[in-house]
Amino acid sequence: MKKLLIVLAVLLFAESAQAQLFSKERLANLENFDKRFLTWGYFLGFNSYDFKFEYDNQFTDQNTDILMEGQAGFNVGLIGDMRVNRYVNLRLEPGLYYTQRNLIFPNFEEEKDYLREVKSTYIHVPLLVKISTKRLNNIKPFIVGGISTSLNLSSNEDNPEDNFEGQFRTTKTTSYYELGFGVDLYLYFFKFTPSIRGVFAFGNELVPDDDPNSPWTGNITSMATRGIFVNFTFQ
Repeated sequence: MKKLLIVLAVLLFAESAQAQLFSKERLANLENFDKRFLTWGYFLGFNSYDFKFEYDNQFTDQNTDILMEGQAGFNVGLIGDMRVNRYVNLRLEPGLYYTQRNLIFPNFEEEKDYLREVKSTYIHVPLLVKISTKRLNNIKPFIVGGISTSLNLSSNEDNPEDNFEGQFRTTKTTSYYELGFGVDLYLYFFKFTPSIRGVFAFGNELVPDDDPNSPWTGNITSMATRGIFVNFTFQ
């Protein structure tokens, strides 16, 4: 009997939650929030970066492909949102992104040669177009896309030392295109927005070693960042 009562209580709670979510009679929170021309907020989140490598064809039969070990990073930043119309917004989301990628070169035996830790601290500035659906009670799904640029504060692009001295070098600035989706949740006091976004670099970020036949960079023709952002926005 107790188990039956628990099951019935769970079913009633689920039915009530569903009714509150989709019923047209539900009280709307922040009813005039989206009518503002400009809104502000901040975000916290996580990231996962890696690199996409392209290699010289003459090395494709050798065991020289670089192995990648990504680590979860942390994001924090601000949001400026401009209303274009009922369904379209322009967003500027400058933020600070911390991440680390470990590169493993399989043609070496000693750790000082086969492991390179690429630590990055990005000032990341995307300009995004947000396209939303019609608001359904207190939720509104959307898709988002745009372009962005980043400045790597941890870049060693100008370092005269290269991999022969243990330094894997990357460029200071990078440009990307971004695509993602999320959902606006209108709570009693603020709007909460979880979202997920993919970022893809346009160009080559590798600063090659001075020796063109370097066993670390000699076979790489291009190295470009890819990443996933999971952000939680408060407005």
